Amino acid sequence: MPQLILMRHAKSNWNAPESVDRERPLNERGAAAARIMGRVLTWADQRPDLVLASPAVRARSTAELAAEAGGWEGEIRIAEPLYPGSPQDLLDVVAAEAGDAKRILTVGHEPATSETASLLLGDATLRMATAAAASFEVVSWDSLEPGSGMLLWMLAPRLFTDGGFDLK
Repeated sequence: MPQLILMRHAKSNWNAPESVDRERPLNERGAAAARIMGRVLTWADQRPDLVLASPAVRARSTAELAAEAGGWEGEIRIAEPLYPGSPQDLLDVVAAEAGDAKRILTVGHEPATSETASLLLGDATLRMATAAAASFEVVSWDSLEPGSGMLLWMLAPRLFTDGGFDLK
């Protein structure tokens, strides 16, 4: 069955001189978290076939750093509707771009990422921390709707940095 991984972009630099929201970069901690999550997904044999990222610098950078650190070979596509995005925007982009991908990772923003995760679970409440990823098994890319996902796992980078287990 297809697998959809929702990822919230990593921590951004609120002190950066960029005045436009979509140009805000990652901070140092965010860049490190993105790399950790890329390695974690590879280590767990969860490499995506396709990455769909928001055009915002912080989301694109999260996707690119994770892919580089994890050695992913799948394509990264920039998906304009993911900025700022809504659950419907996210699901529409996935359905339109999926093709024959078996595992798709999206990198987006709040509140759309958490709201989409909650929607896939049937309106449960799931809050995505920065750089967290949650994976859902779905029946098909064209049948994404409320309650259509089964949560397989959810991971945050702090699980791999706190307590001595560090994948840096």
